[in-house]
Formats: sequence, C-alpha cells, structure tokens
Amino acid sequence: MVPPNASGMPLQTQGLNAARHNSTMNAVSEPFQIHHTGLAWNNQFHRLGPDFYTPLAPQALPQPYWVGRSLAVADLLGLPQDQLQSDSLLNALAGNQPISGTQPLASVYSGHQFGHWAGQLGDGRACLLGEANGFEVQLKGSGLTPYSRMGDGRAVLRSSIREFLCSEAMHGLGIPTTRALCVVGSDEEVAREHLETAAVVTRVAPSFIRFGHFEHFAARNQLAQLTTLANYVIERYYPACQTASTLDANRYANLLLEVTERTAVMVAHWQAVGFCHGVMNTDNMSILGLTIDFGPFQFLDAYDPDHICNHTDRGGRYAFARQPDIAHWNLYALAQALMPLIEDQALALQALDTFKPVFERRWQQLMRAKLGLTEAAGTAFDQTSQREQDHTLIADLLKLLAQDRVDYPIFWRRLSHGVANQNFAPVRDLFLDRPAFDAWHMRYAERLSTVAPHQAATLMRKTNPKYVLRNYLGELAIEAAKAKDFSGVASLLTLLEQPFDEHPEHETKAAFPPDWASQIEISCSS
Repeated sequence: MVPPNASGMPLQTQGLNAARHNSTMNAVSEPFQIHHTGLAWNNQFHRLGPDFYTPLAPQALPQPYWVGRSLAVADLLGLPQDQLQSDSLLNALAGNQPISGTQPLASVYSGHQFGHWAGQLGDGRACLLGEANGFEVQLKGSGLTPYSRMGDGRAVLRSSIREFLCSEAMHGLGIPTTRALCVVGSDEEVAREHLETAAVVTRVAPSFIRFGHFEHFAARNQLAQLTTLANYVIERYYPACQTASTLDANRYANLLLEVTERTAVMVAHWQAVGFCHGVMNTDNMSILGLTIDFGPFQFLDAYDPDHICNHTDRGGRYAFARQPDIAHWNLYALAQALMPLIEDQALALQALDTFKPVFERRWQQLMRAKLGLTEAAGTAFDQTSQREQDHTLIADLLKLLAQDRVDYPIFWRRLSHGVANQNFAPVRDLFLDRPAFDAWHMRYAERLSTVAPHQAATLMRKTNPKYVLRNYLGELAIEAAKAKDFSGVASLLTLLEQPFDEHPEHETKAAFPPDWASQIEISCSS
C-alpha cells in the first residue's frame, strides 16, 4: 500500500540549534521555583522517554497581562476559577514562573505539508507542561525549541486570540476539538509580515499526538519507538483495540480503523457547519480525531465549495470541498507509517475504506438535522428510498446556495425560523434565482410534511447556529485587544459558547458581514 507521494520518502532531518538545546537542558536541570495551581499533575507522555521529546522550560514573556479566559475549561481541568484572576497563574502561563509538578517538554514529529514530505518537524513554538485531570496542558507561543526551524518560537496576539476563540467556538458547536484555557499577552514585539506583539495561548486536550508523530518514527525505521507510541495511544485512548476482533484482532489495524472513523466524523461536522481548516497537513491531524491547530481557518460567509481560506495555499489543496478527500489522503499517510506494525496491507485498506461511508453517513445525518428531517417509520426499503430522496434534496440545495453565493449561516438560521413560523419569505429573499428556490422549497415542504412541525423547528434551532466565528468578528476583537480593550474577546466568547441561543442584545453579530470582510487575508502565519 503506497499513498500518494509517500513511496521512498526521504528523511529530511532539520538541524537542531545546539547552543539553544544545551542552554535549555541546563535551564531545566536547575530547581524550579515552586508554584501551586491547585492541579494534580500526572505526566504520562513524559514517561515515554527522551526519544519522543526534548525537555525544556518555556521562555519568559515580559510584563504579561490577561487577554481572554475560559471558565468552562478551568472547570474541565479542576482549576479553581479564582485562579484565573491571580497574578501567580498569569506569570506561570506566561512562562515566567515554573509550576510545581509539571515536566515541560517539546515533542518531536514529522509530516507531510501541502502534500510533500517535510521531514522532521516538532513543537516549534509549543511547550507541553504536563497532564492535569486527564488533560494535557500546552503553552503555544512559549519561545524557541530545538524544533523551531529558524522561527522565533513566539505566537502573536492576533493568532492567539483566533485560536482561543475558535477552540471554544468549535466546542460550542459540538465539534470534536482541542480546547483553550486562556490567552496571555505582552508588549514584547515579534516580527511577522510587520511588527506585532507576542502572546501565549494555553491549549488543553486529552492528547496532542498527531499523525506526524507516527510518521516520524516510521520514516527513521525506529520500530521500537513506533511500537511504544502505538501501544501508548491504544492503551490510553483506544483500549477496545486491544481485544476487539474487528480486524482479525490486529490491535494496530483496529487503531487505524478507529482513527479513520473518528476523523471521518470530525470532517463531516466541518462540512456541515461550513468550517474551513486551511492547513490540513499530517502534522496538524489529531490521532484522537480532534480539530487541532487553528491557523488560517474560516467559517464560510457566502457558500462557495471552492473557497480557499488560506492565502498561502496557492494551489487550493485545502479548499473547503476538498477537505474530506485530504483527510482520507492523510489517513493513508498514517496507514503507511503503521504498516510495520499492522503487517497486512489488506487489513490496512479495509480500515481506510471505512472513511467514505462513515463520512457520508454522518454528514447526511447532520444535513438532514439542519433541515429538520427525521427518518419516518417504515420498512427498510422505505427508509432507504427516503434517504436517497433526502440526499438529492440536500445536493440540489447546496447547488442553489453555491449558484447565488448565499450566506451560509444566515440561510440556515432563517430556514429554522421559517419552519417554526411557517414564513419562508425571508429565506426566499436570500436567493437571486427565486423560481429555482421556489421549486426546491416545494419539494422540501412536501418532505417536511412527514415530520411534526414543532419537532422539526426544535431540531433545527439546536442544529443551525445563530453565531459563528466569522473572520470579521475576530478581526474586530483583535483590533480592540491591540488597544488593550479585551471586552470584545470576552463578549465573543460568551456568544460562541452558546451559539444556538438568540442573545438579542448581540443581534448585529449575527448579521451579514460588512463589505470589508471579504478583503481579510489569513495565511499560515495567522
């Protein structure tokens, strides 16, 4: 089994900055100043050993200040909420004060970037503090690591706010995702396209292990380390793979199967809600099927299946409609890395072949829910026929949305209210080709008549968000934050945590984007 561009891939090991590496190791060997956060740390990834990471302390961030904080994530970690007001935690999460019980590190991995083998990568600006209450806690933007590849190891305020808000927005939408506890800012200047100020976002997830971790050891023919990593992931996160007989009791084939299905479900959610990731490299793919690494992401405004949100992506590899195929491609790269353990190409292909049916089934479920449609009682033949009719209804609707470039979130929310109030005029007004909409709506109304109206409307209001993190909303919050006004970040967080609620006092944030929004350019540095 050979996925595209993966045959005979050369190892392109990046040279490490030896001076930085040595100074980091010396710093780590010094006693940490004790700081108590109220968290009990259990650092299981650290126990895998030095082949998987470099120990290092985060780099201090001068004169830090709070930018945004999530009380929900604090609760998730078991962190007392009053800690999110404390200067001691502020300094700890800025990298200025070591936290008792943590064992900070930067992990090594490799990966395919834009379809090409990139060789050794790694946490170039992230520091994993350890694991608290079953969740890994990571500082992103915490300074140079041995894997920074000529970068400065810093994150900027702009990208940190975007990641913080989008992490919590995805959770609010019910999409598998990493989370974010807070953003800490500083007036320290860092150079990107122009000078910006630095920030650190504290990220939280059960694990930050990526497809690229497996690719790294497979490319180096380090079978012992590959086995250790796979066994760790199975025992910690996929224990059923140890005994399940799904694929001939092959635990590694079962692992691939589980990751394939989780990834398919995740991407189905992306496509249903109109989320563009923007940089689906294999080092940005979570082994747990979580949305990870929010860089040049975007939620669709006008519906355009060919939309490219990442202005670094000149060839459109990661265009919105291509995301399912790219995810499948990335899974082939993961399968290639796992082949020394699976040892049976037929089993690997069997696992990979589940992607398309799982994706299609979950995507159809999500889209039917967005339309308020449920499966009527009847024979299996009747239900199959109904699903086929629904598939056609959905496909024809998406063609209409694309043809007239209809605003995606507003369409779905207006349709939800249209079903509730039996008034579809505001929905019809969104279309230029109104006769075409009328013809589709006639078919939809006939199908909807098989569902109780109240049931359909309730389902739709719980499925079609009123608020999504549009790029322009993020930009407004970022611009205010640059002037030390963080109220926009807090206000947006409140909406994005409960995106299906009305929040009438914030009605303008659910309106059409301004004309200037289409000029926003987001790249990999974002």
